[in-house]
Amino acid sequence: MIFVRLPLAQALLATTLLAAPAFAPVAFAQDRNLTIGIGGSPTSLDPHFYNASPNISLTMHLFDRLTEQDAQARIQPALAESWRAVSETMWEFKLRAGVKWHDGRDFTADDVAFTISRAPNVPNSPGGFGGFVRAITRVEVVDPLTIRLHTAAAHPLLPTELASIQIISRHVGEGAGTEDYNAGRAAIGTGPYRLVSYRPGDRTEFARNEAYWRGAEPWSRVSYRFVANDAARTAGILAGDLDVIDQVPSTDIARLKRDSRLTVSEIPSLRLIYLMTDFSRPDSAPVMVSDSEGRPLERNPMLDARVRRALSIAIDRQALADRVMEGTATPTGQWLPPGSYSYNPAVEVPRHDPDGARRLLAEAGFPNGFRLTLATPNDRYPNDSRTAQAVAQMWSRIGVRTQVEALPWTTYASRNSRQEFNARLAGWGSVTGEASYMLVNIFGTYNRERRTGASNNSRYSNPTLDALTARAAGTLDDAEREKLLQEAVAMVDRETAMIPLFQLVNFWATRRGITYEPRMDERTVAMGARPQ
Repeated sequence: MIFVRLPLAQALLATTLLAAPAFAPVAFAQDRNLTIGIGGSPTSLDPHFYNASPNISLTMHLFDRLTEQDAQARIQPALAESWRAVSETMWEFKLRAGVKWHDGRDFTADDVAFTISRAPNVPNSPGGFGGFVRAITRVEVVDPLTIRLHTAAAHPLLPTELASIQIISRHVGEGAGTEDYNAGRAAIGTGPYRLVSYRPGDRTEFARNEAYWRGAEPWSRVSYRFVANDAARTAGILAGDLDVIDQVPSTDIARLKRDSRLTVSEIPSLRLIYLMTDFSRPDSAPVMVSDSEGRPLERNPMLDARVRRALSIAIDRQALADRVMEGTATPTGQWLPPGSYSYNPAVEVPRHDPDGARRLLAEAGFPNGFRLTLATPNDRYPNDSRTAQAVAQMWSRIGVRTQVEALPWTTYASRNSRQEFNARLAGWGSVTGEASYMLVNIFGTYNRERRTGASNNSRYSNPTLDALTARAAGTLDDAEREKLLQEAVAMVDRETAMIPLFQLVNFWATRRGITYEPRMDERTVAMGARPQ
């Protein structure tokens, strides 16, 4: 599998970008409706509530960003038509003129300033967006279409990080909470679609924004449906009830490719599927971990790097890729695909070594192993619960008798945010295409004031790694920054701060007459679907 290295130096450090839409509007002969079936469950219409791909995919229909990344994860202009580094600690963004909110009001720099203040401070967020704006120390509104963002130190990644912040209006958003977005009262954006209705756990209905600044989309109405069951998504597109589906089940890919009524598109993914252990408590949660006889343990075994390494090398990743994922994933020892910026070729896929795992457990004081519960969502990632079951069998063979607790995504996410799991299966898509995204949000020490560790629900903390990440983020030279990030990748591996499993391949299926542009960030949006 070949991945394209992202040209970060060109994308991030250019003084000016052309003022052109990322996607040119296209004239279509007739209006049509589109029905999409997704496998991941969105949990809110609040664009700053939860940094999770299903939520972002959903709200991208309503809200735009200053910058955005295309299907190949390349940075593009959006609400900001150009930007430049005025100095090492100041970025200036020129905003697009004539953009209207869905209620007809003008989009201005004041809306951007309001968004930056709100995005990291949404109450009860299970994983927020603070990491994307952590570098900003001051926001300066120069005029209605010019804004300057000041940072404490050089921060070349800021234009890329802002591609993950959806812009909301001050006049609607001020005083509005997540419940106001979910009720539709505050779900007023500048995006290509307007909200018609939102039914959590079921579907969202959109109507085309005829005044969209890029030009009207071809779909008059979009029905965006959550279809958790793999077989139901396949049946829906075969029956013609769904026009586009994502997370095409691995068991059905070959069959759908043979069907002349359908097209299957695919692209290497930026998403890693991995396991994370708990660092939040010195003792162990008795429901989740106990000794081999079922008695509570005096200490949390996950705090011992030898235990974490034992669990890692007990896993046969190639078997997971071949038998569970059926060739739709690639074993990995890190969180970026080969060829991408800051991928570290020295960090190899951990070798399957069950005997070595048993020795490490004995060295750590667990010669008889222990009992463990592995939590996993059962409706979020391709074959998520099947993967967890396979891992549980591998762990049980080295003496860590493992049972699996498979949960719906909404329940899993809520419990995960409260640090209720000692071991869990998770996924993370590095949408910036480089290592700092995961270093800041997953491995960064949880700190609301510094806006690090926003999704660090296991509460891993390594001050040395934090310092290295900060140093890399402030390094302007691309080559030097890459070396620092690669060093951080190696440190995560040495610590076994996580247990990486495999990198996904993203699949979509569409009905005849519709094309879909596959995205490395796995987001499923009506804007990627076009009538042929």
